[in-house]
Amino acid sequence: MAQADYYKALGIEKGASADDIKKAFRKLAVKYHPDRNPDDKGAEDKFKELNEAYAVLSDPDKKQQYDTYGSNGFHKQYSQEDIFRGFDFSNAYKDMGGGFGGGGSEDLFSRLFGGGFARGAAGSRGGFRTGSAKGGDHEMELTISFRDAANGAEKQIAFRRNGQREELKVKIPAGVDNGSRIRISGKGAPGEGGGSPGDMFLILHVAADPFFTRDGGDLFVERAIPYSAACLGISLDVPTLEGDKRIKVPAGIQPGTKIRLKACGIKALGSNTKGDLYVKISVHVPEALSSVQKKLVEELAEQGL
Repeated sequence: MAQADYYKALGIEKGASADDIKKAFRKLAVKYHPDRNPDDKGAEDKFKELNEAYAVLSDPDKKQQYDTYGSNGFHKQYSQEDIFRGFDFSNAYKDMGGGFGGGGSEDLFSRLFGGGFARGAAGSRGGFRTGSAKGGDHEMELTISFRDAANGAEKQIAFRRNGQREELKVKIPAGVDNGSRIRISGKGAPGEGGGSPGDMFLILHVAADPFFTRDGGDLFVERAIPYSAACLGISLDVPTLEGDKRIKVPAGIQPGTKIRLKACGIKALGSNTKGDLYVKISVHVPEALSSVQKKLVEELAEQGL
């Protein structure tokens, strides 16, 4: 299924409340329900899209991941199986009337998404095959450097699974941030009744950097200049992720002004688009002056500076 904008699919804004999300979903689900649109493939596809959108936006954890990383980044971490795991189809249509609630919803979703899907999605473990259950997922925390998060990296991790030590190389995609989750398929608990094993999720923690702070894809760095440079202008070398770059600070710049270096920030997760880097200028005021400096400053003061 195409990676649609879930908010657009439900006709709501990103800041919509849980009640607004539920109301929007139920209204559209009634409109596009296959029972009301027999043999209408377009309505069926829309109905699938609505349920996928609601399965994500009604789950606080999945919604947070979707809001943080957008559709592309989210789908790099969550398969359709992950999206519907724990989603209770019967409850989604409870009290809607029109024969849409109750056990019939499982038969409907088995037909739309594949045999056993509804039963697996409603259960705590998930799974797609009747009579089997997918194994539980494991989580592991991993701390990486700021620059590894920005540029991407490959890390060797070690963990215990089924009583055995395992080692694995993991690719960290460029653009991850604190709380990002990386899914490693099949490295969770073993399945039951022939079901597939669960997955391993790496929860990333990004260490602070001595130069940069981050806001989404944008980077910020501070540089202090002398008062004379603020008055007359100056050229400065400032750090970027690709090395130092020289910028021109114009004469008369005011403290707190930010100079923008376009596309020198961090690449958005799942995209080639980069944020910007902002150099925040401050003016350094010396705590002590030499006699010569003091005399010069007094002369400037006499001239109104």
